[in-house]
Amino acid sequence: MGRATSRPARLTSAVLARWPLPKPPDDADKEVRGHVLVVAGSQEMPGAALLASVAALRAGAGKLTIAAPASIAQGLAFAIPESRVIGLPQARSGGLLVRGTDSLAATAHLVDALVIGPGMQHERAVIAFVRALMPLFAHATMVLDALAMSVVRTGALDPPAVLTPHAGEMAYLSGRTKEAVCADPVDTAREAATRWNACVALKGASTIIASPDGGLWKFDGGAAGLATSGSGDTLAGLMGGLAARGLPPLAACAWGVVAHARAGAALSRGQGPLGYLARELAGELPARLHALSQRANAP
Repeated sequence: MGRATSRPARLTSAVLARWPLPKPPDDADKEVRGHVLVVAGSQEMPGAALLASVAALRAGAGKLTIAAPASIAQGLAFAIPESRVIGLPQARSGGLLVRGTDSLAATAHLVDALVIGPGMQHERAVIAFVRALMPLFAHATMVLDALAMSVVRTGALDPPAVLTPHAGEMAYLSGRTKEAVCADPVDTAREAATRWNACVALKGASTIIASPDGGLWKFDGGAAGLATSGSGDTLAGLMGGLAARGLPPLAACAWGVVAHARAGAALSRGQGPLGYLARELAGELPARLHALSQRANAP
């Protein structure tokens, strides 16, 4: 799907048209639109799980399961009544226990896309949990966000996954300084994608998308207001929802980046460039995805 190149191509509607957004038939049930599992949240950041989960549904996924620390699971169940919620066992520190993956094994074969990481805490526990979880979901598209991305510090991903770092996270994961990442985001993203066997979306004013086979794309349409708490959680959930609908990892990544930016642009027009909230982005997604799909499919 990607293509080796030294300079990134512009990510445009014409590029998205190569990866059409799956459109279910009018009589299709929710199973056709896919099942997404969101593993996210912590006692200090339960909202991250909510933001990612709502975005996955707004992306068009048919079914949603949330797996979250037991201390916040019931609150999420009330906040998102459309979901199934599984409470995961925690250590006294609050970190997830690896044995919690056992409670997800029975549903693994039903899941089309997995989003893991938003709002999670306790890095060592998260890495161990992700490593234990990945073999169970080798058949699904995985979107790793926030601390879940730290798993790449222990080796390349197998199966491959989507990663969504901003410059600071990329610096930590890659061992480069943040200044070096910002000075050469293209080389940084390309090297990371190859090294980690991942589709990497290096987020910023310009977002660079790199695939493991050397493909590179650049998107310059981001809105300043998107640099706000919870925006990345929404993007991760959006990508997961698109993958559940049937888009391959690279396509889900690309569509997610553009639709997220279009949602921000819509809020900017209505409210001004700064001050809108990440929770408001999800409500814009269905219309933005519909418009993008029509534009991408225009003759």
